[in-house]
Amino acid sequence: MSAADARTTWVLVDGENIDATLGTSILNRRPQPDERPRWDRLVAFAARVWGQPARGVFFLNASSGIPMPFVQALKSMDYVVVPLSGEPDEKVVDIAIQRTLRALRSRPADLMLVSHDGDFIQDVSNLIGPPRRVGVVAFSEFRNGGFNALPGLEKFDLEFDARVFDAPLPRLRVIPIDEFDPVSFLD
Repeated sequence: MSAADARTTWVLVDGENIDATLGTSILNRRPQPDERPRWDRLVAFAARVWGQPARGVFFLNASSGIPMPFVQALKSMDYVVVPLSGEPDEKVVDIAIQRTLRALRSRPADLMLVSHDGDFIQDVSNLIGPPRRVGVVAFSEFRNGGFNALPGLEKFDLEFDARVFDAPLPRLRVIPIDEFDPVSFLD
């Protein structure tokens, strides 16, 4: 396949959704810097798993200001950073991601959405179909169940598939019997 023929996988990151789930539901506290996802690994995962170039787009609510050190770090990893603001009752990140999902419908590109949020189910559903590949990356046990009902949607776990964390997280998850390794419980 020539460079002109190569498709791109767009990796859309709902940063506040992932951060809130990590802090509130998994760690029960604010994550320490070494417990946060390594976002560069996420784009590398997307490129590796689908065998094509991937571009990361990180959406963040900047209504209270732009977290410049974090933004600079993302930019150094070649992420497109989208700082948003709006009224206090507006879910600016959700609105922007929904608009981006709709804009992708007219492009020959693939998608990995990084979020647990069910607000995106309809727009993700509208993208599924050949030749487009569509996936959702999340902590599997917290992913909105509506994603499970979408035929053709590929589902990936942020920790176990994408491997974006340096150390194991304290998660309790249902283990498919084919993946069960008793040694990990006997240590």
